[in-house]
Amino acid sequence: MRVNDEDVEEFGVWLARQLKRRNMTQAELAEALVITRAGVSAWVTGRAEPREDKKRAIAEVLGIDEAAVHLRTVDAPSARPIAWYHRPAHADGGREFGNAAAFAFDADVAVLAREATQNSLDERRHGSSRPVRVRYVLHELSGEHLRGFLDALRWEELLPHYEAAAAQQQKVGRVIAEGLRELRDTDTLLLLRVDDYNASGLTGPEYGDGRFAAVVRRQLDSHKSARHASGSYGLGKVTLWATSRLGLVLINSTLSEPHEGRTERRVIGRLDLPWREVAGEAFAGPAWLGEEDTEPEYEGVSRSWWADEATTDRLHLTRARSDPGTSFLVVGAHDAAGDAETVQEMHEKLVRSLADNFWAAMTHGAAEGALLEASVTTMRNGQVLIKEERVDPHAHEPARSRALQAYLDGATVDRLTEIDQVALVHVPLTVPPVRGQRGIGVEHRAVVLVTPADEGDSKPNRLVCMRGSRMTVSARRVPDLPLGTNPFQAVLLAGHATGSTTVDADLAEAFLRAAEPPEHDDWTKTEELSSGYARGARQRIIDFRREMNAAVRQLVARREERGNGGPAVLRELLRLDGGGTFPGRRVDGHPTVRHVDGELDRSGAWRVRVEVKLPQREDPWLMAPVAKFDVRSGGRPTVRWAELVAGENCRVENGHLRFESGVRSASFSGVTDVESHPLAADMARLIVDLQKARGEVQ
Repeated sequence: MRVNDEDVEEFGVWLARQLKRRNMTQAELAEALVITRAGVSAWVTGRAEPREDKKRAIAEVLGIDEAAVHLRTVDAPSARPIAWYHRPAHADGGREFGNAAAFAFDADVAVLAREATQNSLDERRHGSSRPVRVRYVLHELSGEHLRGFLDALRWEELLPHYEAAAAQQQKVGRVIAEGLRELRDTDTLLLLRVDDYNASGLTGPEYGDGRFAAVVRRQLDSHKSARHASGSYGLGKVTLWATSRLGLVLINSTLSEPHEGRTERRVIGRLDLPWREVAGEAFAGPAWLGEEDTEPEYEGVSRSWWADEATTDRLHLTRARSDPGTSFLVVGAHDAAGDAETVQEMHEKLVRSLADNFWAAMTHGAAEGALLEASVTTMRNGQVLIKEERVDPHAHEPARSRALQAYLDGATVDRLTEIDQVALVHVPLTVPPVRGQRGIGVEHRAVVLVTPADEGDSKPNRLVCMRGSRMTVSARRVPDLPLGTNPFQAVLLAGHATGSTTVDADLAEAFLRAAEPPEHDDWTKTEELSSGYARGARQRIIDFRREMNAAVRQLVARREERGNGGPAVLRELLRLDGGGTFPGRRVDGHPTVRHVDGELDRSGAWRVRVEVKLPQREDPWLMAPVAKFDVRSGGRPTVRWAELVAGENCRVENGHLRFESGVRSASFSGVTDVESHPLAADMARLIVDLQKARGEVQ
């Protein structure tokens, strides 16, 4: 309830809307109140406001509480029906057999999670210090729960349109046909609801410019309000409809700014079908579930309505809290990629996608909060099947989250000397002038963070790039790393992701945003980049990538000088073996050990770092690293590895090393098992031998 007079909607505007909702004319209200029509007209036009006794009488005529007339936060019950409106076919005979924008993305729940969460981040409430809260709920319905939902959806009104669309032999029709078949055969329907809180909500007019119309009624209208917005094409929202086998999404929004004097439960449904004929009448494609509009310009069109709690309950649209934001319900959700066929698998895939793409937005520092909180819950017929799983960035991306947290806390270093440290270096991005302007451009200092990879990291030595709201834009392996580089993770922050609000950060943000394709998964040449910036813009992106890779290589380069070879006693104790009978022999056509560095630790174990030379080959290599003691007499006893750690172009599989195909160099490190030593390590030389893994064809 609002208390500030300036927040209360003007009485005349409110009264005019109530008359339309009740299908009542000014003359009819005047007759019911026993006053002149001119008196009602004066109220509607704002020239006058009724006395208290007349306000009580108006409340009685409209069938609402007297307080509603004073506060004007509640509308009178509408006499207009809630129904589906199907857009008539084009008069010129044109036909669309689906929404072309839907084919810009795969109908994949991982893509949906990336695009929908990005949109929520972009609509985080301006000036708020709290994170956007995004909640994904998978809900499988069957039996009476399913029938109750379909009744609330007015399924019988929709079925003829679905059957007509499914009968058509084209891509969208086949998807719909499969959705109908699964619904009939299994008597189940999967709903996927995406809720966000502390966001703007779908504000704005029904048909004019604003967030509501951009999402519900338009295509290619981004209408993003934030400077750091990731989206710019207005395509991301279509993944909601593309993930529905039935092309149907229901919406319930709590607004950050009142519309028609209301903020809660603005509800509408949108259906995307191909052109179709039903009962001899042709329809263009989309349809909307809503309240019938009585405005002459939009007469008969279904518009959003202010639903009651019972209606949102029946439509599975009830929001958990009153914070502004929007709930999207994808009806008949599926994963077109085919690798998530059960609700449990879809649950896991959603969690992975949120962690992969938004770990940085979910990371916070000691004094700076996270931008995002995200969770996934799975239900079946109203009962929790998999309890709410909150996505923890430190559990999914420990090294990268550590790097970003150190940056937020100001705890970075210039060079890495400890395993838990984070090194920082700045790299330049020259933002060219916009097309038509003169100048040499503005330099922005992006941030590169590097930290050692955690044990078990399956994809080390990658650089993750981001801007704005810290969504992952790209993740690439850093090329041309020095041999023997220890596994690491690197993060690049550009634009507003650096935390800077200076002009150069603003310019870098806009420039990189223009360099992103619709998928927002790279910085590259785009039409927007070429048309919006002076010649040479693409080269600036290429230069930027070269600078960031060089900065990473500088931070991870091994500091020790190999010319000295380390202490003499260790040089004498280390030998290398290339896989043959004689130490140091290099066999053409097989991987060979190029260099070994090592040291004896306090426990008496050897800790070695090994560089490998690989011949050209399309297939990967599977090799067994063998450590031997070269004793003065007898054979060379083999010692066990206590630990093997993958380095560049390599991964550890069941005690073997798999070197990636097509690479010419690799590295790994290992620690010997002291209990397997036949004698003290400093009493014999260590040989590292690479042998063909048992069962490997080479």
